[in-house]
Amino acid sequence: MAVHFMRELDNLKKLSLTMAAMAEENLRLAVKSAIERDEPLARKVIEADHDIDRQEVAVEEECLKILALYQPVAHDLRFVVAMIKINHDLERIGDLAVNIGERAIVLAQRPQLTRDYNLRALAETSIQMVSRSLDALINQDAKLAREIWLSDDEADKRNREVLNSVEEDIARDPSQLPSLLAVTSISRTLERIADHATNIAKDVIYMIEGDIVRHRSRFLRAQKSQGAA
Repeated sequence: MAVHFMRELDNLKKLSLTMAAMAEENLRLAVKSAIERDEPLARKVIEADHDIDRQEVAVEEECLKILALYQPVAHDLRFVVAMIKINHDLERIGDLAVNIGERAIVLAQRPQLTRDYNLRALAETSIQMVSRSLDALINQDAKLAREIWLSDDEADKRNREVLNSVEEDIARDPSQLPSLLAVTSISRTLERIADHATNIAKDVIYMIEGDIVRHRSRFLRAQKSQGAA
């Protein structure tokens, strides 16, 4: 039975890594389609989401099968539970990539905006957070996961900067409203993707250490601010 159990765990790892690679790649392509106003690429991103959805189901079914047949304990149980949660976050990242693709189509069909609103910088921040969280997962690196968990302010800050700039331009030139609303949507979506990357990092910490760190980041930042003062 132990041999079969280890085989199932290995299969779950392979399925999960495939899911992670698919979600990350579609996110990168979605951002590329928005930055470059590439409508055909954006439509490919939207179509690829069906494959990501199917992979999510495959991962979840494997997790449930392992729980039902082998009743894992300790680290193995944490691994399966964490993978269920991480799988959900990856699927949501895939959905959000579709949202970016849909807004990219809007931008591609409208006149070029006068500035890029630093969307590229926000996109790079969010993509890097996703990539690093997956590195932490693959390498079982709790230290890296904690760094990601406590560094999600950067995406929030960049999102606010984009939204402030868009608000100014809406007041200045309402004729650009459809394009500017698309930029707003992309910016908020990228910020939400960074949140999902943070969720993955938290689940990696739980998987490795058994420590549930959800909801603690605000408290730790408050402590840090008080210490700095």
